[in-house]
Formats: sequence, structure tokens, C-alpha cells
Amino acid sequence: MTSPLDAPLFVDRADAGRRLAARLAGLGLQHPVVYALPRGGVPVAVEIAKVLAAPIDLILVRKLGAPGHAELAVGAVVDGEEAQTVINEEVARMTGADAAFLRDARRRELDEIERRRALYLGDHPRISPVGRTAIVVDDGLATGATAKVALRALRRQGAARIVLAIPLAPSETLEAMRAEADEVVCLATPRPFHGVGAFYGDFHQLTDDETVALLRQAWEASPPRGTGDVERRKVSLAPLGLSGDLQVPDGARGIVVFAHGSGSSRLSPRNRAVADALNAGGMATLLFDLLGETEAADRRKVFDIDLLAERLVQATTWIAAQPDLSRLPLGLFGASTGAAAALVAAAKLGERVRAVVSRGGRPDLAGAALARVSAPTLLIVGGADHQVIELNRQALARLPGDKALRIVPGAGHLFEEAGTLEQVMHLAGDWFRAKLCVPPPPGSATAPRAVAVTAQTRLAAAAEPLPDIDDPAFAAAFDRYGEARVVLLGEASHGTSEFYRARTAITRRLIEQHGFEIVAVEADWPDAAAIDRHVRLKPHREMTPPPFTRFPTWMWRNTDVDAFTRWLRAYNEELSAGDRVAFHGLDLYNMRASMAEVLAYLDGVDPLTAAEARDRYACMAPWNNAPAGYGRAALSEGYAICEREVVSILVDLVRKAADYAAQDGESLFDATQNARLVVDAERYYRAMYHGAHESWNLRDRHMFETLDRVLKMRGPGAKAVVWAHNSHIGDARYTEMGAARGELNIGQLCRERFGSNAALIGLGTHSGTVMAASDWDAPAEVKTVRPSRSDSYEALFHEVGVERFLVDLRPGRKEALRADLREPRLERYIGVVYRPDSERLSHYAHASLPEQYDAFVWFDRTRAVTPLATEVRAGEDETYPFGL
Repeated sequence: MTSPLDAPLFVDRADAGRRLAARLAGLGLQHPVVYALPRGGVPVAVEIAKVLAAPIDLILVRKLGAPGHAELAVGAVVDGEEAQTVINEEVARMTGADAAFLRDARRRELDEIERRRALYLGDHPRISPVGRTAIVVDDGLATGATAKVALRALRRQGAARIVLAIPLAPSETLEAMRAEADEVVCLATPRPFHGVGAFYGDFHQLTDDETVALLRQAWEASPPRGTGDVERRKVSLAPLGLSGDLQVPDGARGIVVFAHGSGSSRLSPRNRAVADALNAGGMATLLFDLLGETEAADRRKVFDIDLLAERLVQATTWIAAQPDLSRLPLGLFGASTGAAAALVAAAKLGERVRAVVSRGGRPDLAGAALARVSAPTLLIVGGADHQVIELNRQALARLPGDKALRIVPGAGHLFEEAGTLEQVMHLAGDWFRAKLCVPPPPGSATAPRAVAVTAQTRLAAAAEPLPDIDDPAFAAAFDRYGEARVVLLGEASHGTSEFYRARTAITRRLIEQHGFEIVAVEADWPDAAAIDRHVRLKPHREMTPPPFTRFPTWMWRNTDVDAFTRWLRAYNEELSAGDRVAFHGLDLYNMRASMAEVLAYLDGVDPLTAAEARDRYACMAPWNNAPAGYGRAALSEGYAICEREVVSILVDLVRKAADYAAQDGESLFDATQNARLVVDAERYYRAMYHGAHESWNLRDRHMFETLDRVLKMRGPGAKAVVWAHNSHIGDARYTEMGAARGELNIGQLCRERFGSNAALIGLGTHSGTVMAASDWDAPAEVKTVRPSRSDSYEALFHEVGVERFLVDLRPGRKEALRADLREPRLERYIGVVYRPDSERLSHYAHASLPEQYDAFVWFDRTRAVTPLATEVRAGEDETYPFGL
């Protein structure tokens, strides 16, 4: 993963830890013990513990949520020989968190702390801070709330001195920390502060398994390597007598065999540099010539991957015959074409190979062998090596097990740029130490093998690759949701063709195979009604202005929606009028058109009431073209100027419904819904000036209530497909908008009403193009979507390396994956406005994706929709409603 900054401050957490350790080493700290805040603080703390030769422990902090508002911290509990509790008395008083509530909450969180301590530390004893220098370490601070609680707890537990060591934090947060710690060591205070992850090249979310492996390394590590002797031998590998250089440090804990690339040899300076770094970390290395001198002159043999792999297998056979090497865990390191040879050899050797690392490699050349590789595999590629990056992503998708792709920012194919080869050394060293230097698994008769199941691994295993959208098998993958009463299909932007096409394919399948009879979309009711009349073969009725000619026109007036409505009309032609699939809008923006529809209906059924309604709606006339101005006017006047008038029209319609329904019940329903829209829109435009959450909630309640009325109108067995943005269909309770701002949405309301009979399906992308504006009412543009941030769900999905896939997130199916993904990450939301320059603030928000959705559909690269002309020309009825 790469940082959004051109030059990240830190390569990764280990890099930050080494730099912090250098600062701390000069402080002369007495009897230090390093306390890591898991999980992100662990890699940083491990590096510090190595340099200071200090023991390492965890300090676990759990928030105590307020009654009915779990996201609001009323206090926290910190583990230790005597667990410490910190309470915010003011918040406790305001939220009604009495002593009994706090006692129960404390007990629950202490149980969770003990569970996590057992998971991370096993039977490793706690390290008491009494009389020692306690160094509290995290990968960075934002607000510092968790670190502050940890510092206070260690003070109470008897630490003689407390040091806070962090790579970076906002300057204002540091000031607060200095009041809690005896010393604060911080490497950087960047401005503006974009969040901790923005300043790292690699800021992937650590899994529990990675955390345990890192802690195990720290506990089992000998004194720092590099000071002992390294035995160096010239060897000749049977049966061909190939020349090799063997380097074995004292107490070697593993051996790594190198496979050089085409045109190179065992003398490759870059491979030798990596080998020296591995030797310093306690690994033996073997560099040898894969080909004899005569063979190396034959270009066919230089690129004969199977031959090169066989030479690697022979090298491992030679190692197995050496008494001092035979029991060492084995790893393979390949560069360029040597990476493919290493992977083919790993597939042949099975569990004998414990780990593989590729540097600037061509793993794709391993072909079918990729699917048989069981060894944990790390692919390292230079950030400027674009073609090879894509080849590595494709290969990553084909690898079945524990795997990762790491991109070194700014590096070319040969890693000749300053500092880039050093990053390879660190990445390779960390991978081999994590995978090779572990105790044998219980009952294993073979050499030990680390099997670290990461979130990335689980996601890759759970990802169900999807064919092209036009392939019938694409939509068939969604049959599992066909039993739901409401299926909500999201989108990460309002201008991406793949999202519209995918929703079209899924919706067609749900209609044809599962009896869905309503399509309800995030569009205004009167505009969508024009499409509904068209697809249900009803008489055409003029609209002024025509439907979907207001901003944002491209959202529904595009070629993908046009194709779907053409199909829906053709499908309905084969059905009786009462069975035809309906198309309805859920939104409330087009108040002017709704007023016109109400008046047109009343003109036909009750001219006297129509005249009264026309007088009442006249109240809104000054703001017909700019309804947001009504909200400002109401605010300045101090009261709801037109509320009584617009409500009275709805009341009249409801009161006279029995009389009107006798003439045409469906037309009455349409007119009543338009009247309700006017009422809610009047409230919405007033609410805009009282708070964003209030207007948002009014709008989404309106959309849900519209959906509910449509379902009831069609009958008790009616089933609907909803098309709306991810921000509307993903359960708001598990997002920043719900937890922090008190906002709800249609997805949440559907779950509350329909339970498991509502399926919430999000759609996302990593990069590509999108149709969007730079501001509201600004012209539409095809904009480039920036690659997703490294600390986002999108980056995690991107690293799976599969072009299109589905992940089923329903409870009870993939609980380990759901647990891995549950901790909130950033998720991207692009609406009709897209501002790439302020993307973090404008388009990202934290969410818990497995709680937010029942499924997620991934498209790695997407393209913008193609808009239709907004000038409607005269034409035959079959060109309606878009008039093309």
C-alpha cells in the first residue's frame, strides 16, 4: 500500500520504531520496560525493545460507553495487576451512567481485556512497572485519549518514570500529553495533520496473528545480531558443481536461498546486500549460480523457469545433507525471473519451504504453479515499476494462502534509488523472521512452519471472483439474496458506469427469477414517475421542465439507465397491467414538479379543491426555482412561512381519499405521494439551516416511508429493489455519520423494519474515472478517481488483486473475516460533487464495513457514466422518457 503523500515520513511502523529507538537510546533510561498499545503500537515497540534490550509488554485499554450511546466514552479501564478505571464524572452525570451501570460495564470490558491478553500474550506474565521507566508506545496519536488513560494508569501502578514515545502527533495533542508523561519523544508534528496513516508508506491494519508473531519475536530474540561472527564458505553444489557463497551467523535461526534474475549471478550486489542484512538478523543465506558458465550463455536457459526451479530444488537437497543446516527452517528469495523459479520450487517442495520473498519479480511467469504454493509469500515491487506492479497483482490473486504485496514508493525495477533497497531489506527481514523463527506447531513431524492467517488472507479466501457484468453468471451470484423482501444496492459514487450496470444485471435477475416487482431509486418521485409511466406502458404526460433535467442530470439521464428502462419496458410488455414492474423515486428535491402534479390531479377530479390548492401553493412561488432560499427566508422570519398551507393540501387529499379513489386509486396514490413530498420538502429546506443531521434524517425518513407505502400499495408479498448511494443503504449505526453525528438512513430503517429480510449490498472501487461536478450546480466533468488511501477498506480490497469480486458478509457465514474487518476503517463516498484535492476530508469517513453491509461488490477499476443530452427532442413514444 502507498501513502497519499509524495514522500511519506515513515516507510512502515518498523521504520518508525527504529528511528524512535535511536532517539530513546541516548536518554540513558534506567530499568526500562516497553508497553505497546495494540495493535498498531506493537511493531514500533518491538524495534524499541530490541535496541534498548528492554522487556516488552502490552497495555490494554477499553472504553466504557455511555448508556444508549456506546460510541461516547464515559470512561476507560486499563489492565494491570490491579486494573485501573478512569471515569469522566461530567459525562457520567449527563448520560445517567450510575454506579451500577459503571460496575457492569467495567466487568464486561475487563473480561474482554483478559480475552485479548490471553490471545496476544498467552501465559506470558505481566511486567510490573513498579520502580521502572515505563515507555508507552503507539504508532501515532490523533486525539491521544487512549494514550492519556494508559499514562495515568501506569502512574497509579507505581512507575518511577513515564515516557511517551510516538512517531507523530498534532502539536496540540502533544501539549496535553506533556502534562501526563515525564518525557514525550515525538519525531514529527506535521501540519496539516491528515490522520496517522497518511504519513506512512505502509499503514496496513495489523491482524491478531501478526501481533502475536511480532511479540513472539521480541521474546525469543537473542541479544542484537550483527555483533557475532558470520561464517563464510565457498561451496560447490552437487550434482553439477554450481558455485555458491554460504554465510552462516552464530546461532542461525533459518536459511534463505537466493534465486538471481536473468543476466545476473550469485554476485548480484543487491542480493548480496539483502543477504548481509539477513545475516545480521540471524539468518543463514546461500547465494549460488543457477546456471553453469556455458548454460548462462544460452538465452533459452536463462528464461527456462522450470530448469531454474529444479536447480533451486537441488540446492535444498544439498542443504538437507549438511549437518549444521539440515534442521534450519528454509526460505526462498527471488529477484526478477528468479522469483518465478522460487515460486515453482516452493510449489514442488511443499511444506519444506516456510516462506518466499520476491523482489521486483515476475511471479506471473510461475504460471499454474502459483495455485500450488503453500508457503507464505511476500511480493515487493517498486512504486515506479508500473507494469510489474500489475503483473504482481495478478499473481497475488492466484496465490492461495498467506500472501502480501508491498510497494516501495519511488523505487524502480532495480531498487537503485536512495533508501529503496534498505526498505527491501527491512521488509524481507521482517517477513522471514515472522514466518521462519517460530516454534514448531503441536504434533508436527516436520520442520516448523508459520501459518499467519491475516485479514488480507481471509479476505482473499472469501472473495468470490465475478465474471464480466454481461455474463449471466454475474447476476446469478446474487441469487442467495432473492428471498429478501427488500434488496438495497448501493454505489460508492453517483457517476460510475460499473455500478449502474451491475445494479441493472442484479435487478433483472431478481425480477426474472425471484419475483421482485418494484424498483425504487434515489430520484425524485415526479421525475421517476415519468419513467414508471413509460415502462408500464401508461399514457405519456408532459412535464415542464422535462424529467431529470435538473442538476445532477447525469445521475439518471445516462446510457446505463436508458438501457435498463428499455429492457424493463420490453419485459413489462409481456405482462398484464397489474403485474408490471414499477419504477418509483424515493427522493424529495423536486418540490416544484410535485406541486404541479398535485394540481394537475385535482384539476381532473375536483376543480374547486384544485383552485384552493393553487392559492395555497402560491405561498411557495417566490422560491420555486431556488427552494433552498425558502429555508433562509423562514429562518429570517422566525417561523415556517408556508407549512400550514402545504400541509392543508395533503390533509384534504387524505380526507377525500375515499371519494377520489373510486375514479383511479393509483393516480390518487401518486398525487398523495407528491403532496407528502411537498410537505417534507418544505420541512427539509427549513431544516437545512438548523443542522445537517436534522435535514439528512428528514430526507432519509421520507425515502424509507415512501418505500414502505409503495410496498403496502402493491400488497403484503411485494418485493422491492432499491438503488441508492452507499451512504444511504449501508446501516448508518455502524458509520461515522450515525455514531458521531446522530444520522440515520434508509438502510438502517429497513433493517429495523424488515430484519434479515433486508439485504444491504454495497459497491466500491479503487480507481478509474467518475462523472461528477466540482461544486453543486457546476458543470459535469469526467474526473480521475484517486487511488484509495492505504488506511481504507478500499485499499484492503484492492490488494486482493482481483478485478471483480463479491464478499458475503451476512452474520454466521464468515465470522473470522467479519471480526478482522469489524474495527472501523476509512471508507470512500463520492457523491455528485468530487473534490480530489480535499479527498480525505470531503469523501472519507470511518465505518465498520461488515456491520454496515450484508455483502460488498468490488470493482478494482471503473469508468465514468456516459450522460445523455438534456435537451429533449420530439420523437416517437418509444424514445420516451429520455427523448433520444
